[in-house]
Amino acid sequence: MRKQGGYKTHTCYCCAKHPDTGLKMAFLLLLVMLTACAAMPQDLSGKMLTFPEQTNTANVRLITSAQNFSAVTVCLRSFTDLSRAHALFSLATSSVHNAFLIFKDVEVIELYVQDRRANFAADDYKLNMWQSVCSTWDYTSGLVQLWLDGKPTIRKFIGGSRIGTPIIILGQEQDSPGGGFDADQSFVGMMSDVHMWDYALSTCEIKRYVEYLNFTPGNVLNWRALEFVTSGRVLIEDQQMTCMM
Repeated sequence: MRKQGGYKTHTCYCCAKHPDTGLKMAFLLLLVMLTACAAMPQDLSGKMLTFPEQTNTANVRLITSAQNFSAVTVCLRSFTDLSRAHALFSLATSSVHNAFLIFKDVEVIELYVQDRRANFAADDYKLNMWQSVCSTWDYTSGLVQLWLDGKPTIRKFIGGSRIGTPIIILGQEQDSPGGGFDADQSFVGMMSDVHMWDYALSTCEIKRYVEYLNFTPGNVLNWRALEFVTSGRVLIEDQQMTCMM
């Protein structure tokens, strides 16, 4: 907070006469300023989100104006030592908790679309290493697919309907829109390079993302121009990469 130094201050008569009104006005102004700061897109290139502890509070809410999706691709990189179940990407709507969810269970990775689930083997899911995770879904075909470090799984039918206005959370799994968090399903570790598209990326496009090549950033969520709000103990740090000797 800046000190006022030698500046002369003036008392607003109406605020002095009605101190409660003045406090309310100051609070509203502060709230508007904080909201504006939170909503400004930030370039997180070379950065990561660190979730350092198991809680039912720490999360990052990603903000987008896009809605009514007939297809989705989500790509992200994660680093964790969790062998228990945990959420990687949670998208809910006002009526559906698991509108688009990437969830690592103990033995499988579960993909949900509009509360419908498809399971994929998690043999290639690595601990204590940076790993790229991508998932696609298309309403026309009803198919979902998963990529781990660019290696595709088989395509599975899940069906589903169009996804409306999204509520997107990192670090927690939503059991109610924007909440209902369970510490035992929280993500602990680091996460980076989160992108989301409103169409299904091709295998070649996903490979370009995985290999850090020039790719088209997400048109729904773009890590290079991300609007977000953090809650609880979440840190924004320089991304730590494995050194090649």
